[in-house]
Order: sequence, then C-alpha cells, then structure tokens
Amino acid sequence: MTISPLFRLGAALLCCILISQALGQDCSCNFHVKGDCQANGNACVCKLPIGPDLTPIDCTKPIPKCFLMKRESNPGKGGRRPKPENALVDNDGLYNPDCEGNGIFKARQCNNTETCWCVNSAGVRRTDKGDKNWKCTELVRTFWVIVQLTRNNTDSIPEADLKKAIADTITNRYKLPAKFITNIEFEGPLIYIDLKQNTTEKTPNDVDIADVGYYMEKDVKGDPIIPLDNPFQILVNGKNVPVKEPLIYYIDEKPHEISMKRLTAGVIAVIVVVVVAIVAGIVVLVLTRRKKGRYEKAEVKEMNEMQKQLTS
Repeated sequence: MTISPLFRLGAALLCCILISQALGQDCSCNFHVKGDCQANGNACVCKLPIGPDLTPIDCTKPIPKCFLMKRESNPGKGGRRPKPENALVDNDGLYNPDCEGNGIFKARQCNNTETCWCVNSAGVRRTDKGDKNWKCTELVRTFWVIVQLTRNNTDSIPEADLKKAIADTITNRYKLPAKFITNIEFEGPLIYIDLKQNTTEKTPNDVDIADVGYYMEKDVKGDPIIPLDNPFQILVNGKNVPVKEPLIYYIDEKPHEISMKRLTAGVIAVIVVVVVAIVAGIVVLVLTRRKKGRYEKAEVKEMNEMQKQLTS
C-alpha cells in the first residue's frame, strides 16, 4: 500500500499539533500562582509579573525570596484586590528589595528611601541603618534556618513517623535535598526543623534554605505562593497533621552588626513600666492595710462601748 505525500504531511502536522498541545499543558508555573509561562518550542519560558515588569524565573523550583518579596511589595495591575483606605497591615520584615538578576538580594537595601542597611542572603537586616552613603562590603550568607511550628492537636503520633512526614514534605514540595535537613525535634506541641546549607555545600542548582523557609512560612499562615491545587500537607499514614504559628530564625556565617544603642529607648520604657507597676502595687497594699487597720480600730471601739452599756 502506497502512502500519499499528502497523508504524510497531514500526519506530521497532526503530530506537531499534539506535541504543541502537550507542551502547552505541561508549561505552567508550579511555584507561583501568578507565574506566566509560555511554551517556546521544546522549552517552557516563565515570567513573574512584578509591578509593570515581567521578570524571568525558573518555575521548576522555589522562586528566590528576593523576587517574591519584590512581587509582594509591587503586586502590579491585577496583582491584589484594592484595600480600604484606612486598612492596617503588619509590614514587619517586608520591604521592597533590590535584587540581582538571579534573584539574590543585594547586600545593601534602602527600600526606595534615604535610609539604607545591610542584609544577609535571606534579606534580613543584619546592621544598623544609615544614609545613602551606608556601605555593605559583602552579602553574608545565612547558613542555618530554624523553622518553628506548633501542632494544632496533640494526637499521639510516633516521632519517627512525624519526622519522616515533615522531611518528605520539605523535599517533595520545596525540592530541597534531604541532606540539608539536619534535624527535626519536638518539644511538647512545638516542632523545630533545622535547615543547614554552607556556602561550600550549595550548588548553583540547589534550592536555598532561605527560600524554603519563606515558602513554608507562607504555607502555614494560609497565604500560599504555590498554586492552590497543590495544598500544603504533612501526611502521616494518609492523615494530615495541621500546624500553625510559624517562626523563622536566621543564623549567618558571620555575627550580625546591630548595636545595642537602638534598643536603649525600648529598654528604658520597659524599666519605667515595671517601676510604675511596682510603685502602684505598693500604694495599693499600703492603702489596703490602712483601711483594714481603721476598720479593726473602729470595731474594737464599738465593742468596748457595748460592753460598758451592758455592765452599767
């Protein structure tokens, strides 16, 4: 049987269409709900809208924290629902960072103001603040991230099973190699997860532990960065172990350089409050005793008068 050239051309065209559709279906951003991905031949090209710009990203692993914070500070058109004029939000730790092209934090941050400071590789301030002339000679690496979580319930689960479930969640969800999860321990309802990653241990393709900490914090707070069709779960025998109240601690390869001067006002305020409370307590105690003494004296006087009346 002879196959006509027209049939061959049609078959080839059909194959191309099917391949293109398959690539289009697989071309999506698994690590940001707002990731914009387009198939380009055999490649999947992804970008993240940050303000008016589209920043190229790798959607096969967690996106660098600097890009995520910049996106959160500059959601851009359609990025977020408008908030009421007088609404308040807790912005502790959130600022509009300056990022390198690969998503690494620049050592000096100014948040688009005249005040600048130095940060570590996790974007956390590690020095005092200064003016535009403030110098940051290097980006100090955060080599140890401690993730603290609190269990929602006290169901009896073998520690070994829970440790394995937590480690599996981190490696599978955030693509962090297991060798960087150095310890998981429990203290009552608290869970402590140690992630350690020295400069010499991390390869260019490895996920950064600071990025994992940021993703995990968002997941536990119910504000996930990863698309909602892939929910955060810690599964033990098929049952989710709910957690809450995430706290992330960052330890750098070099000690921080934040002086105690800026804490003086706060310490003084605490001391004043404590002193006032003590003085108030003493005053209340003295007044109470005085009232009690007067009452006892009056009671004795009345008893004496009644006794005189009875004997007269």
